[in-house]
Amino acid sequence: MSALVPHLVGAIGAQTIIDAIGQGSIYALMAVGIGLVFGVLRLVNFAYGQLIMAGAYALAYSSQAGWPVWVGIVVCFAVVLALSLGMERAVFRPLRSQSPAVMLIATFAIAFTLQAAALLIDVRDGQIGQPAASIASLNRAIVVGGVDVRKVTIVAVAVAIGALALLAAILGRTRIGLQMRAASSDFLTARMIGVRANTVITVAVLLAGALAAAVAVILTIQSPLVTPDFALIDTVVVLVGVVVGGIDRLWTATLGGFTIGFAQGVINGALPTDKTVFLPSIVFALVVVVLIVKPAGLFVRGRSSVIDRV
Repeated sequence: MSALVPHLVGAIGAQTIIDAIGQGSIYALMAVGIGLVFGVLRLVNFAYGQLIMAGAYALAYSSQAGWPVWVGIVVCFAVVLALSLGMERAVFRPLRSQSPAVMLIATFAIAFTLQAAALLIDVRDGQIGQPAASIASLNRAIVVGGVDVRKVTIVAVAVAIGALALLAAILGRTRIGLQMRAASSDFLTARMIGVRANTVITVAVLLAGALAAAVAVILTIQSPLVTPDFALIDTVVVLVGVVVGGIDRLWTATLGGFTIGFAQGVINGALPTDKTVFLPSIVFALVVVVLIVKPAGLFVRGRSSVIDRV
């Protein structure tokens, strides 16, 4: 593997950097959604990838029905938000007083339940995988300065910047944002001073769901064939990135998601085709090194604190 290093450095060009920025932007959006729920519930939601998968299936079936693209996107958001709200009401709320381990296991159960349900619905036509052909055209590239920039890459970067700016405004300038920040610092004390727990958690879950729907649209444009394991590997990688960045704070978790997505995009673009099998090994080896050097998180300064998690 050591022989790959010189090749990696020499193969990194403008095309690779552009693609890596797009990948990092998508992973940053996923990291924000995961970080929002963790901030108020102290819960790592392992079912987040299955929310994205459900939205992707909604897009695929809307495409096959001949509906306009915008209608499919609306249906995608509706499905993901409905599932997010149902998850919060049916599972998170009753288990809120239980230990973190119980809630963590519950998210695993939800993830496998949604994946199994998708498989049952998908195989009705005798094959696994549903194409979303109507939105595939959005993955076409335009040439900018001799570099192919895919439309979906531009959309991913724009959505990531817009979503982060909007979230910063909500957290910093609205009453519900202040309550979310208070709840993330000390949930019990926040409730004692009048913060409505159900409202705060519901808003956080719905915001995370909206981000999951946006990611579902972008990933489906990139990979128009939707399967029950759609976005599963991406979610695992983002969860690792969130830990690497610093899971205890939303913005460091977001930077961690972007960083691991960018690194994966650069390494994948630089590796020769017959060497891409080394990609997971290289990425996770770097993760291990980072966690050994800075176990609190790559972007966390000083000691980890419960203050300003969101």
